[in-house]
Amino acid sequence: MRPHWPRLAGLHSASVRLPVEGELPSFGGATGWLNSPPLTVAGLRGKVVLVGFWTYTCINWLRQLPHLRAWAAKYSGRGLVVVGVHTPEFTFESDVDNVSRAVREMRIEYPVAIDSDYTVWSAFGNHYWPALYFADAEGLIRHHHFGEGEYQQSEMIIQQLLAEAGSADVDHEPVSVDANGAEAPADWANLRSPENYTGYERTGNFASPGGAVPGKRHTYTTPAELRLDHWALSGDWTMAEQATTLHTADGQIAYRFHARDLHLVMGPAVRGTCVRLRVLIDGQPPGAAHGVDIDARGNGTLVEQRLHQLVRQPGPVTDRTFEITFLDPEVQAYAFTFG
Repeated sequence: MRPHWPRLAGLHSASVRLPVEGELPSFGGATGWLNSPPLTVAGLRGKVVLVGFWTYTCINWLRQLPHLRAWAAKYSGRGLVVVGVHTPEFTFESDVDNVSRAVREMRIEYPVAIDSDYTVWSAFGNHYWPALYFADAEGLIRHHHFGEGEYQQSEMIIQQLLAEAGSADVDHEPVSVDANGAEAPADWANLRSPENYTGYERTGNFASPGGAVPGKRHTYTTPAELRLDHWALSGDWTMAEQATTLHTADGQIAYRFHARDLHLVMGPAVRGTCVRLRVLIDGQPPGAAHGVDIDARGNGTLVEQRLHQLVRQPGPVTDRTFEITFLDPEVQAYAFTFG
């Protein structure tokens, strides 16, 4: 999500008194912790706390992550504690091994609470990925932000809360962030395709002739043409609530989109297996428009369930038709996101 929140005009350290929004809720419902022993509200008293809700396949959070890493690196020695709360969207994100691998690969060094039961999420009354909550040294929430963006304002709020807590050596220069791959900011001016899911519970604009057959194995075909933001399957698939699973080799997904980037959350249906794939854009290998998870010929291999960047267009952004063919069976696709 990317809601717009009004900027506080003229905000800088000690210039605006931030309101009190409530007390920092407990982390007691966390089912585990990474990078830290369990943290408590009482134990964090005296520290400024930035709580960030995330799930590791969320493209909006992935684009926020470079800022979280940079804030943790710059301000942790000055009284800031960044706490990531990992609350899963998809079933496979409840697997602690998957979250632990993501934490390592994404170079997350701050504490992470595992919230697979949504207990911490509920304690905060949260509804969004990503979501940031800013608490002062007295354990009071003073600000929140939902979605991407407003990074300069968020950093100024961190600086202000640190100053209120008595930190006298806070550098007011903003952090420098160099984001690459899926973490790079979206091309908002050319982003016209919204997120879409492949599971029947939340999908839209499904265009295979005859429509979806929920929960049953079915042979699908793609139409001759796809309208913008419509998608289709070809081959032997089962469309379940969250994911759509391919049963035989050479199944295909097609999507008509308008965006610089195209991502697909997907992975092998069976842990420890590999699935080969090939991507075409308008019927041709992607060339310079390939994403980080395939090569210029459109070839790639799935070895884990995560977000995969398949398209990053270097030139003018227009309506394009994306096709992915899986050369092996037993793959699960969950969601398309764009950037």
